[in-house]
Amino acid sequence: MNVRRRLIPVSALTAATALALVSLSACSSDDAAATNNKGKLDVVASFYPMQYLAEQIGGKHVEVTTLTEPGQEPHDLEISAKQRAQLEESDAALYLKGLQPNVDEAIGQSELKTKIDAAGLTRLEKHEEEGHGEEGHEEHGDDEHGDEHDGHEHGHEHEGPDPHIWLDPVRYAEVAEGVGKAFAKADPDHKAAYEKNAAALVKKLKGLDAEFEKGLKDTRTKVFITTHAAFGYLAERYGLTEESITGLDPEGEPSANRVKALQKMAEADGVTTVFHETLVSDKTAKTLASDAKLKTDVLDPVEGITEKSRGDDYLQVMRSNLKALRTALGAR
Repeated sequence: MNVRRRLIPVSALTAATALALVSLSACSSDDAAATNNKGKLDVVASFYPMQYLAEQIGGKHVEVTTLTEPGQEPHDLEISAKQRAQLEESDAALYLKGLQPNVDEAIGQSELKTKIDAAGLTRLEKHEEEGHGEEGHEEHGDDEHGDEHDGHEHGHEHEGPDPHIWLDPVRYAEVAEGVGKAFAKADPDHKAAYEKNAAALVKKLKGLDAEFEKGLKDTRTKVFITTHAAFGYLAERYGLTEESITGLDPEGEPSANRVKALQKMAEADGVTTVFHETLVSDKTAKTLASDAKLKTDVLDPVEGITEKSRGDDYLQVMRSNLKALRTALGAR
């Protein structure tokens, strides 16, 4: 199977270097401890995947608020004056640099003592997607993971590293380890609890990785179509090929040539389903599916949990994603 998405390393950080990227104050242990009136570490999370980490790792010792409300699309979030004030009054911020530019700016300008950038706790990579040429779909090579890809014109290249690291359980586990260490440094009185909770979450994420590995190992096709390119890390991890309609921009509009190429590719690769999301419009996905006589289903990038989500938390929604992928890819 031919993978038309390849990963180009941007940085390879060791654990020590990654942790060094976490901006922590040089204050004393007393100053670093929780300061709110409940005696808890007051943490502001940028959006749901960061909120989930903070709650799971912090447990009863943290008070977590989020800048992105449930149901709100996170990429173009505007930061209000009230939220900026909230940042200044908090003990720590947990965010993912590169996903929400306005959040990056607000946290960068704040006087927060502890700024934890999840992007610095794992390895981000740049995704280059090679689309099919306009004149048709040429035959794929036989390599199992599609490392060879000949005879296709280049499609669009995404600028900058892909921030969707939480959709790869392995990378998300690396971030969890780093967050546990950062919380322990910011609030040393509860270091043991943070380390224990982080280890428990990492164990769960490794279990999720094993489920995906087993569930996607033997499938009829390795290609799936999504609305926007959120699943590049997941695809690479499990030997799949993601073809996106709009690239990294969830609100983008595809060109006529891109739609035509996807239709031809779907027929050639035995694609059955066009995936859409819960927080953005499904119109483009349903139009493509209708024209190509394909099914539609939800593949949730887990950017927020709402009543429409197929699960109550990250793990449940990811298992729903696995079920949807197995069905669409014809898992045996």
